[in-house]
Amino acid sequence: MEYLTDPAEIERRSMAIIDGLVPEPRPHAGDEWLVVRRMIHTTADMEMPSLVRFSPGAAAAGVAALASGGVIFTDTQMAKAGMTARRLGPLGCEVRCVMCEPAVADDAKERCVTRAVAAMDVAVAAAPRGVFAIGNAPTALLRLVEHMEAGRARPALVLGMPVGFVNAAESKDLLMRRAGDIPWIAIAGRKGGSALAAAAINALADLALARRGLAAAG
Repeated sequence: MEYLTDPAEIERRSMAIIDGLVPEPRPHAGDEWLVVRRMIHTTADMEMPSLVRFSPGAAAAGVAALASGGVIFTDTQMAKAGMTARRLGPLGCEVRCVMCEPAVADDAKERCVTRAVAAMDVAVAAAPRGVFAIGNAPTALLRLVEHMEAGRARPALVLGMPVGFVNAAESKDLLMRRAGDIPWIAIAGRKGGSALAAAAINALADLALARRGLAAAG
């Protein structure tokens, strides 16, 4: 059996196939479509076009935030690993996940809350205007919304993509209803996950690199 081995050509053909499977007019256009297409590419989930939501200008806000460097907080090591250094490194972006830090675990145990809640408190204190990419823990997103409503956080962008059956859909709905003018990208319903949060960041990073006339390293 003959098969492709060139990574760039495999990706090019994959994107072309996705474009063909979701013909125009699409639910999303421009930069929004490039983000959604990357999410489809990561999961082969053709429901993504009907589930992904953008606040007005969210894609542009995310590109601008990454183009200027800065910190991205995420709720899993898996998402952090999926946000590729070859894209984010040239932009000067830092990706942090504090979920596994001993102080976070101790704080969560003392307060009888999830580690995701305790981690979000640390993240907001460290970078209230950072990018927050939440792909796993609904309680992380719920806590972030609380910080936003209290005026303690004003993120450059929120990716609301927790997955699951308990509070996942509800947390994303809350974000979409109460974020005000804070930019967000969310996946409606139960679907989500670390891979999708990473894919969205990677797509925005590609756009930011193009804006700065850079190419992903490696």
